[in-house]
Amino acid sequence: MSLSEKLNFEKSPLYLIDGSAFFYRGFHAYPDLKRSDGFPTNALYIVLRVLLKVIKEEKPEYLVFMLDGKGKNFRHELFPDYKAQRPPMPDDLRVQVEPLKEAIRALGVPLIVSQGEEADDCIASLAARFKKDRPVVILGADKDLKQCLDDNVFMWDPAGRAEKITSLADFKEDTGLNPDQWADFQALIGDSADNIPGVPGIGKVTASKLMAKYPTLEDIRDNFKFLQPNIKKKMEGYLETIFTYRKLTHLSTDSCANLELADLKVSPVNREDVVEYLNTYEFRSMIRDVNKAFPDSNISPQTKSASDAGPTGTKAAPVAAKGKKPAAGQFSLFGDVAPAPVESRLEFKKVQSVSDLPDFANKDVGLVRDGKDFYVGVEGDEWLCKIAASELVEVLQHANKLAVADVKSFFRSDSAWRKISLSRWFDLSLSAYLLNPEDRNYQWDRLRSMLFTGDELPDAVDEVHPEAQGMAALALMHVLAPRVGSAGLENLVNELEIPLIPVLADMEEAGVSIDLASFTEFLKEVSVRIQELTKIIHERAEEPFNIRSSQQMSNILFDKLGLKPSGKTPKGALSTANSVLEKLMGQHEIIADILEFRKMEKLRSTYLEPLPKLVGHDGRIHTNFNQFATATGRLSSSGPNLQNIPVRGDMGKRMRACFTAGEGLRLAAADYSQVELRVLAHFSGDPTLISAFENDEDIHSRTAALLFDKESTDITREERGNAKTINFGLIYGMGPQKLSRELGISLNEAKDFIAKYFEKLGVLRDFYDSVVEQGREKGYVTTLSGRRRLLPELHSTNPQVISQARRQAINTVIQGSAADIIKMAMIKVADNSAIAHLGGRLILQIHDELLVEGPEESIEEIGKLLQEDMQLVTSLAVPLKVDLGLGKNWAQAH
Repeated sequence: MSLSEKLNFEKSPLYLIDGSAFFYRGFHAYPDLKRSDGFPTNALYIVLRVLLKVIKEEKPEYLVFMLDGKGKNFRHELFPDYKAQRPPMPDDLRVQVEPLKEAIRALGVPLIVSQGEEADDCIASLAARFKKDRPVVILGADKDLKQCLDDNVFMWDPAGRAEKITSLADFKEDTGLNPDQWADFQALIGDSADNIPGVPGIGKVTASKLMAKYPTLEDIRDNFKFLQPNIKKKMEGYLETIFTYRKLTHLSTDSCANLELADLKVSPVNREDVVEYLNTYEFRSMIRDVNKAFPDSNISPQTKSASDAGPTGTKAAPVAAKGKKPAAGQFSLFGDVAPAPVESRLEFKKVQSVSDLPDFANKDVGLVRDGKDFYVGVEGDEWLCKIAASELVEVLQHANKLAVADVKSFFRSDSAWRKISLSRWFDLSLSAYLLNPEDRNYQWDRLRSMLFTGDELPDAVDEVHPEAQGMAALALMHVLAPRVGSAGLENLVNELEIPLIPVLADMEEAGVSIDLASFTEFLKEVSVRIQELTKIIHERAEEPFNIRSSQQMSNILFDKLGLKPSGKTPKGALSTANSVLEKLMGQHEIIADILEFRKMEKLRSTYLEPLPKLVGHDGRIHTNFNQFATATGRLSSSGPNLQNIPVRGDMGKRMRACFTAGEGLRLAAADYSQVELRVLAHFSGDPTLISAFENDEDIHSRTAALLFDKESTDITREERGNAKTINFGLIYGMGPQKLSRELGISLNEAKDFIAKYFEKLGVLRDFYDSVVEQGREKGYVTTLSGRRRLLPELHSTNPQVISQARRQAINTVIQGSAADIIKMAMIKVADNSAIAHLGGRLILQIHDELLVEGPEESIEEIGKLLQEDMQLVTSLAVPLKVDLGLGKNWAQAH
């Protein structure tokens, strides 16, 4: 359904595109996207996707694409520091500007480049001028454009993960303001993206409350003497400056005065220019979108070598496509839309004997498993093989590359697949994950759909019938492999992630033994304690209620007992989340009981009741290790999740005691000591951290000594705990607010704590800043092994989004590198023939800890080998230290 249909427009709308915003978004969202000759095409890709989507779905009569022109504008004259912090346009983006203009003109879209003002001013002016005559839709997400919203003006962001439409009603509901107040609001709170300071100490909440009483800056100025003392103090000295800030954020509505509606009319598309352009910049999959957008014409793709287009992006004459024609019943991916399956069925070559298959030696092959059958794609043919895996392996083991989704699933389905060398496998799921670890969904159905939607993979692919799964796998490999290479991820794939696959498969198959009797006894104790706590809580509340009901809990705590609320849910209800209740500790004794109740309830419902039900016939639990689940590269597990087994406190020890070694066996548990802080020392080069680790000092006591100006021997337990909190907290981007809550100190004390920390460990701040700067410049950050995480949010205009992206950048480098190290260790331990000879096998990985099971008589020697492998797996600026324990169960060994 088109936007016009969704919003019930009765008249053809005017679409105004904030082109510069999409241009920059594309640049940072796809930093590795280049033409085969290396010319960057990432920004072009996003803009063309947006344009073709709008043209295809909306069939607009009036559409204009706005770009910011070069040089300064009137805002710089008002305020010389306006946008002063912004770096110049990157060279790889600058070279795409002229090709962008060429694409817009080829699609028949009017193009406006602002001069002496910003594109947003022209957007605001056109919206104001034409909104009385027809609906106006602004394509963009810039917060300044919100002041354009009206009954007949809407904002639409079609390029986000979740398509967003904002109406005047939405804006009022979200902000409590009218659009004509937006510039006043922004003047008060400032805008870091545009380097507008605002009034120090006036945030969104304060500004909202202030403007609810005094709707304009004039009202605030005229009623200054009536302001609350704390707000009056903040506003002193800014009563005139805020009006300058408002001029900076207020959009002009008298720009682009010479433009008439007729100037904004979409022209007929020059289809030959469009197809030539798409071939020139190797966006051939988009030709299908052009056919949908302009259905009266069928356009076929043409291929072109890298030498046909120079690095400046000038057009080159298209070259005729080479290769065989599609087989009968196939369709060109770049031609007409695929016909319905009932009209065009693919004739599979069905075989039941390997003797009927072609020679696969040194050929790229696509392979998809369907139950006991296999789809095999090779050299344009699709084979449906009703052949046992053990037989199929014999003819596939000499292929050049086998493109499959999820190699591990093949290994788990039949051990025969392990006969094929690891170097011959190409894991489509793994490659898609490493290129974009934020997607979260790398299932085969979704990967395959990429070929037919074009939404994720813009590169050209060979003709693929929608039913040809083997050929689809092969086509995806030919798209993903060059990307993996250009992103510098080949070593990560070949030396770490692919070698890890059989290790994970072996661990899943081995499983871990559990003591059912211990589980039963522990469950009884927890159930009794839950009953006791239920009685106590009801007595303290002076009435029975459902403790598991957040609504009933809220009524008891805040309505009946009168406790002060400390937070709300996203829907506006008073929150009773654990993080909120922890802030209420001390207000009423019922809080501690509720938190303990929830802890016991989680033990019961998450672990003690369900885990025994998952035990296999071998008396062991078999989890699934997920290689594609986290953006930092850490492994997760599911079915059940053993990564979240409680490990701390008495309850954690009781839980670990339920995980045991098999009959006649023992466990060796090896845990990296402070691996993330050691990684931090390695990357930052901080001399204090390096010295502490080299001398095997207690890092938290050493840090505490610096913070409290004491000798390490004089540090108290509380001081060490505070230092530990800040040491680990800053790795995860902890700010002063959270630190104040964690340590139970004031916000100013927390700020002083952090300031002193960075004063004493000054190299760390420089390191953190350098990580964020790398992320801003390159669009991603990297870990020890070269794993990458894209962080386009570092260029957001929303300070909260930027702050989160900064935390993610630092966390990825540190935690991601720690994840690399544990994976390296898993491979090394699994490949250690001495451990295997002694009967040891790796069975579990929990964050920074490995669990190996082996015979009782050799477990001590196995443990030493395990510890040695982990400590020597890689070389850092500081030694890696591993704590080792042995025992019959995990609690004893930990």
